Amino acid sequence: MEILAAIPHYGFWFLLLLTVLVFVHEMGHFLVARWCGVRVEVFSIGFGPELFGFTDRLGTRWKFSAIPLGGYVRMFGQESNALEGQAAAPMSEEDAAVAFNRKSVGQRAAIVAAGPLANYVFAIVVLTGLFLVYGKTLQSTEIGEVMPDSVASEAGLKAGDKIATLNGSPLEGFEDLAMQVRLHLDEPLQLGIDRAGQKLDFTLKPRIVEEEDTFGNKQRVGRLGIRSSGNGNVRKLGVGQSVVEATHQVYQMTTGMLTGIGQMITGKRSADEVGGALRIAKMSGDMAEIGFASLVSLAVLLSVNLGLINLFPIPMLDGGHLMFYAAEALRGRPLGARAHEWGLRLGVAFVLSLMVFATWNDLVYLKVVDYIKSLFT
Repeated sequence: MEILAAIPHYGFWFLLLLTVLVFVHEMGHFLVARWCGVRVEVFSIGFGPELFGFTDRLGTRWKFSAIPLGGYVRMFGQESNALEGQAAAPMSEEDAAVAFNRKSVGQRAAIVAAGPLANYVFAIVVLTGLFLVYGKTLQSTEIGEVMPDSVASEAGLKAGDKIATLNGSPLEGFEDLAMQVRLHLDEPLQLGIDRAGQKLDFTLKPRIVEEEDTFGNKQRVGRLGIRSSGNGNVRKLGVGQSVVEATHQVYQMTTGMLTGIGQMITGKRSADEVGGALRIAKMSGDMAEIGFASLVSLAVLLSVNLGLINLFPIPMLDGGHLMFYAAEALRGRPLGARAHEWGLRLGVAFVLSLMVFATWNDLVYLKVVDYIKSLFT
């Protein structure tokens, strides 16, 4: 089977990206913990038995572990307060000064939030670099082709029309229209058209079709039935412009992910699009073959994804801890141990269920299930 033969190729690029993103995430926790005066005992890339590592002058053990699917930072005083609200074990005044569970709720929240924040900062910094090197490519907003029997042809759009505005705002590039259609599926769009100097307004509702993307993944997409004339240009950006554009792109990625999740919940988008480690591994290998910029762009997308997911208010994730700290700040004392215990159990159950569901989707998407079935039929 082709996919099995490609496992070493996909696996290498996936683990490379994962290692970088996990390092960035955990480094966020580490730096803020040190800044808050917390003693960090372990900084691990991966889980399980240690493969190799070293201990720095402040006593932190930096190591690579046998299971390279994540990582963690272990801070002094964390274990005794694994379920927030439990009484901490007695410790000396010297130890208490560097213990995580003896810090203020604001400091603990800052340490926890620093991981997802680091992923966002990383995404903005890397995108800024890409814009500085490659500039920003803008596709022409002039319509080069109108497909027959499409929404656009039925509405009366013609080749040569220039799309001046989208939903009342100026349209900078054709890719912005494509993103709007992709994210909002069948929602009506207001297009302001410049036809040889004549100003026209059109309302178009994308037609939903099921298509395969570049990687063979089936998904529901919206289609207007128009193509850009292709007469685009590359705009060079300065440092300030690159930072602003990178921040805007990261914001769009975040809102796009939240929109997609909302559409899955409401049924507008199929939950089959939820992918896990196997699909990300395949995408990593495919992007590496396309080129360095594509692989780096995927790293940016995954970094934003990792940061956002960790902010969800689910116990066991960073967002779950922040939820508990918010409750502690409002009440003036931590929630009871029982509330945290049940929250942790529900969080673990949710995360494991999502992992199983995403892995099943991956196996179907990669046709592993069909391959296994063929062995017995």
